[in-house]
Amino acid sequence: MIQHPNFPIEPWQVRETHLDLDILAQTESIFALANGHIGWRANLDEGEPHGIPGSYLNGVFELHPMPYAEAGFGYPESGQSLINVTNGKLIRLLVDDEPLDIRYGQLRHHERCLDLRAGLLTRDTEWTSPADCTVRVRSTRLVSFTQRAVAAIRYEVEPVDTQARVVLQSELVANEELPRASGDPREALGATPALISEHHAARDGLAQLIHSTQLSTIRVSAAMDHVITGPEGLKVMGDSTRDWARVTVAVTLEPGEKLCLVKFVAYGWSATRSLPALRDQAMAALTAARITGWEGLVSEQRDYLDDFWAHADVELDGDPEIQQAVRFSLFHVLQAGARGERRAIPAKGLTGPGYEGHTFWDTETFVLPVLMHTAHRAAADELRWRHSTLPAAREQAQRLGLAGAAFPWRTIRGEECSGYWPAGTAAFHVSADVADAARRYVEASEDMEFEREVGLELLAETARLWKALGHNGDNGEFRIDGVTGPDEYSAIADNNVYTNLMARHNLLAAAEAAGRHPDRAGELGIGEEEVAGWVAAAKTMVVPYDEVRGVHPQSEGFTHHQVWDFASTPPETYPLLLHYPYFDIYRKQVVKQADLVLAMQLCPDQFSDEEKARNFAYYERITVRDSSLSACSQAVMAAEVGHLDLAYDYLGETALIDLDDLQHNTRDGVHLASLAGSWLALVAGFGGMRAREGVLCFAPRLPRQLRGLCFTVWWRGRRLRVEIKAASAGETATYRLAAGPALEIRHHGESVLVEEAQPVTCPIPAPPAGLVRPTQPAGREPAHREIGGRPADSGTPASPGP
Repeated sequence: MIQHPNFPIEPWQVRETHLDLDILAQTESIFALANGHIGWRANLDEGEPHGIPGSYLNGVFELHPMPYAEAGFGYPESGQSLINVTNGKLIRLLVDDEPLDIRYGQLRHHERCLDLRAGLLTRDTEWTSPADCTVRVRSTRLVSFTQRAVAAIRYEVEPVDTQARVVLQSELVANEELPRASGDPREALGATPALISEHHAARDGLAQLIHSTQLSTIRVSAAMDHVITGPEGLKVMGDSTRDWARVTVAVTLEPGEKLCLVKFVAYGWSATRSLPALRDQAMAALTAARITGWEGLVSEQRDYLDDFWAHADVELDGDPEIQQAVRFSLFHVLQAGARGERRAIPAKGLTGPGYEGHTFWDTETFVLPVLMHTAHRAAADELRWRHSTLPAAREQAQRLGLAGAAFPWRTIRGEECSGYWPAGTAAFHVSADVADAARRYVEASEDMEFEREVGLELLAETARLWKALGHNGDNGEFRIDGVTGPDEYSAIADNNVYTNLMARHNLLAAAEAAGRHPDRAGELGIGEEEVAGWVAAAKTMVVPYDEVRGVHPQSEGFTHHQVWDFASTPPETYPLLLHYPYFDIYRKQVVKQADLVLAMQLCPDQFSDEEKARNFAYYERITVRDSSLSACSQAVMAAEVGHLDLAYDYLGETALIDLDDLQHNTRDGVHLASLAGSWLALVAGFGGMRAREGVLCFAPRLPRQLRGLCFTVWWRGRRLRVEIKAASAGETATYRLAAGPALEIRHHGESVLVEEAQPVTCPIPAPPAGLVRPTQPAGREPAHREIGGRPADSGTPASPGP
């Protein structure tokens, strides 16, 4: 766990007060900067020491073969891996010929700060060389939200107490050596495939490299330019070779004199465009950045984030630690999707190589709900990317002998990249998750053009998949057999409740969308008979229920399996998938991540209040949270059924997953879905927000540890602010409409009309009395948090998972 003296609790920044080489890779992920287009890990400016070097471009990947000991029909033949592209971050410093390397000499001071309002990473270092010359270095780094192809660094050096000969080497470097991968199969590949040099040039302060990938044939252009200021006698020169370009600055500085280098970096990439086109694209972006200038880029960045935080901030009263964490989380969610623009949002964003840069269903289920209500255009763009991958999804369905489109479990370009078919190919719920995200976006935006152009085809092709995948049983009911739900500790099951309920939503939403766009439906070959078949399948969908236990089994027969022997499972053998055979796990009642609980969150009207309470308690006893996707859903449902203290504990786990490195793998990149889950735990959990038939519904209640919670959601062109306050007279919720037509909402089931400049305050009913807190498997309970926010005991955080 990263210790908190390294990260003081502050409301709008994450600050590192000393440098710990043992957690260097983790901090590289935490302080990473991105905009959805470009991602830079927070490697030290000088390049070494480092944990994992990382410069990423969204959609730039390499192919690699996927060998099998025993191949099977339909197995993916080729994988896709995000690659480390040309590094534009490097600014090496030599002081009297001694390179600044904090492993040598004496590091007198070190501080890095990620400013969440400014979108800047700053560093302040004072270092004494082995030759006893002390220099002060200040650097500031940004990846621009407004100029998506641009990143920039301001690097300043001054001697403290004696004259110093200073040399700066600002570089572009391709084909960096990377550390080897660990033995965990879920982590990144260790080696970056070689980039093939196609062009290099350097002149004075300007330089450019162009490379291409060997198998995916993606061309990448990186260019840099500089503004350099300092005393008289500055010397500047440039040179380049196939894999690096360098601009060297040399000068002698007296104490009090400063050398300042502003480095502008621009990228361009494409699988189809020519070398001259990519060369000119990067140079044009670089020219625009030079014209804007450093101060202009900083000002644009602040303006962009001022606008974002004005309508996306979540304010907490009573827990400064979670306040910091939720803003950190929102910042990373924004960085992952803001300028993705019809590209995927990977599970790690662009902060590290974890999961080979793949996108999972996590994006549609956990990340897009946050973006829909805070940065809705980014959500629409990600769904347009999914729409662009329909040809690959159709091919996958055809390969499996099915109609429609089967979206992959993990991918970069659209093809399935998982060789483990029980968790990958069989996870058909991914198609329903994509369809559900499209349906929810249209519901939130009322964007009928999007539904006509994108949403209807996504809904129809996935509805066709369900109709082909399922069948009518002996009693006429519609069954979906032999699939894997969200819980990866139960595979190839019949009638997984989550899958069946999401498929039902999918089928009905497709039928309704076809009715709203009959001409477009005709173009897609959707006829009345097909729509009637969708509706009939939805209405007769099997939803298993265990009458004896009074709960919904996760899938048919699940509650009859033997319960895992948690008492005899040593703590060091979690996560189970790394220590026990899947054969043993699959036939036991043990849950890796929320599955049935997630079904209750996303399909709330399919369960009664009593069923939710019984189901939640039942699955708490067997869920081990070997996945980072679990705690946020458990928080949401714990809050809904009245276990507010437990929900607060789960909030701590999902919000602090990376700041506290709870899963011990933040080194490979942040856990984007879990970070998004902190917003879900607060807004959908303690705010009780759900959308029902086009109406926003709230059922807010606060845990005793919080005195207040405020958030704003975007809904159908309006911004609604919700303020929940605890007082001695009881809790209240105030609803304010910033602008736009009056909005009807529901508060604990009662209709409320909110008009502009006329806030409405409603009392909050007390939670159910006499609830008994459910138990978790031995050693797997979340760390208990008390008033003031710090854990009351150490607890046992979940072990590494996705």
